[in-house]
Amino acid sequence: MHEMSLCEGILQIIETEAQQQQFTEVKQIILDIGVLSGVEISALKFAFDVVMRGSIAEKASLKINEITAQAWCMQCAKTITIKQRYDACPDCDSYQLQVSSGDEMKIKELEVN
Repeated sequence: MHEMSLCEGILQIIETEAQQQQFTEVKQIILDIGVLSGVEISALKFAFDVVMRGSIAEKASLKINEITAQAWCMQCAKTITIKQRYDACPDCDSYQLQVSSGDEMKIKELEVN
């Protein structure tokens, strides 16, 4: 379950920022997670609760924004929405697509004290 290591990485970022910006508590964490990222949302939520115990983010709520996947079709030069990797372009049926969004995971916002 790589979601546990993802949460450990989130905690490391939070602790680093807490030292730099001198906050002592995190109230809310907002993540942007792309549908193609390979992150299992329910596993991430479970891991989040486990990893944040005893930290400055122990009482933090987790909000997740699911980001749709976009790709650029090399054949017809259009930007399209895809549901999964290796989808065909709905306009020209080409499989020559370059993913431009939807495979990312990032901390969008921290609400802190």
